[in-house]
Amino acid sequence: QVQLVESGGGLVQAGGSLRLSCAVSGRTISDYTMGWFRQAPGKEREFVSTITWRLGGTRYADSVKGRFFISRDNAENTVYLQMNSLKPEDTAVYYCAAVYGSSWARGADYWGQGTQVTVSS
Repeated sequence: QVQLVESGGGLVQAGGSLRLSCAVSGRTISDYTMGWFRQAPGKEREFVSTITWRLGGTRYADSVKGRFFISRDNAENTVYLQMNSLKPEDTAVYYCAAVYGSSWARGADYWGQGTQVTVSS
């Protein structure tokens, strides 16, 4: 079993920055891919970014490319999402997720509880 606990959300003005953290515990996750997803009110949950734990390979949604940066700290068992140049349309609940291997086709194996990010204009 893997537990994911997000933190770092909050209220920020457009153009500002936030860093989200996802603390991972419960088992070895070297064979997992970690991801950040978000869900805005009235919309479906969408992919933001992923990182493979072992090699650190990353992917980003086009909407956040160049503004958001995902990273992981092996020693701290934590995944981060640095969000810069935030826009009101980035407002959403952000979720940390983990999947064994690298395919998200069958959905995540584990989800965090989510953290709210609100960007004011």
